[in-house]
Amino acid sequence: MDAAFTAEQDEIRRTLRDLLAKHSGPGEVRAAVRTAEGHDRALWRRLAQELGLPGLALPEECGGAGCTATELALACEETGRVLLPSPLLATAVLAAPLIAALGTPAQRADLLPRIADGALTAALAVPGGSMAAALGLTADNRTGGWAGGGRAGGVQARLGAGGWRLYGEADRVLDGHSAGLLLVAAHTGGYPRSRTLLFLARAEAEGLTRTRLTSMDETRPLARVELRDTPAELLGEDEVASDVCGALAATGRTAAAVLAAEAVGAAAGALARTVAYVKEREQFGRAIGSFQAVKHRLADLYVRVEAARSAAYHAAWDPAAGPLALAQALEAARTVAGEAVQLHGGIGFTWEHEAHLYVKRAAADELLFGPVHRLRDHAAGQAGLFGDVTPDGPVHGVAVR
Repeated sequence: MDAAFTAEQDEIRRTLRDLLAKHSGPGEVRAAVRTAEGHDRALWRRLAQELGLPGLALPEECGGAGCTATELALACEETGRVLLPSPLLATAVLAAPLIAALGTPAQRADLLPRIADGALTAALAVPGGSMAAALGLTADNRTGGWAGGGRAGGVQARLGAGGWRLYGEADRVLDGHSAGLLLVAAHTGGYPRSRTLLFLARAEAEGLTRTRLTSMDETRPLARVELRDTPAELLGEDEVASDVCGALAATGRTAAAVLAAEAVGAAAGALARTVAYVKEREQFGRAIGSFQAVKHRLADLYVRVEAARSAAYHAAWDPAAGPLALAQALEAARTVAGEAVQLHGGIGFTWEHEAHLYVKRAAADELLFGPVHRLRDHAAGQAGLFGDVTPDGPVHGVAVR
């Protein structure tokens, strides 16, 4: 495919790369993740107000830039390169598209402009920590298994005289501890006719408790969200006509394309740091990068990164290819991060070395949005490679004539 970008897209990439090179080195990243918010608030304000990152893919009438998922993917490739901790993924990639797709005109007019200018951050809370299944990346989300089951499974929603109330909890909510707005997936209709809808819960709502969890990758802060008779607002105006699963799946495809680009950026960043190191580290009187074995290993990594980048760029243009591109990018990130530790030698094995930031990101992303083999299995099943497809997945063993 022709991956030539417009002058505007190249400018977005260049401007963001220059800014992050100055303000998001390994030291700044470690300092940012140890703050209460889990990110640098001053840098987030600059990214939002000067570059308009949260509103890149939002329409102009909602205060956004009116760009496409391609621009957002290019921006996330640069944030992934430096492992930037920020609310961009949770807010602009996961929450904002759902508000735009399902929200009432009043909800969109109230929330999207504030998201676009960075004043409001948001997070998607799904019970059980099953983000990949909820987004339709590793399973058919219409089966509802990801939302919990039984009379008390997942998060329950009840409509009373004072409006909707939520009860339950959700684990591993990305940026859930600091977001100003939560999109909560909850059951309604009682046990026999239960269906899943999305609700808006404000950070200051009574009965809402948020606890930041210890996570493998500190640049991806996770939280446990507990709801105890918490007031909430239905996202949308018609609980019967609202196609929550369809909106989640559409958001998931675009999110997969953006995540693929971000993972490619992380892999490229780890590779660039490794190449710079082997040019400086000397052994037997010469740089270790001059040894043929090291050159071959780096060449293999370069091919992996470029192949994953091509897949990610294609997915940014055609989000239907997002899950497969994400699988390839996550695999590339995992492989490159592991080789980066190896090629840094003894210093690379120390937990405090920056190479481990990339190892943690690769592992954590696969836990959140994978694993790779499930992404591929579900994509192959939907494509009919295994035969007939049922709502529960592909029927294996079907003879091909």
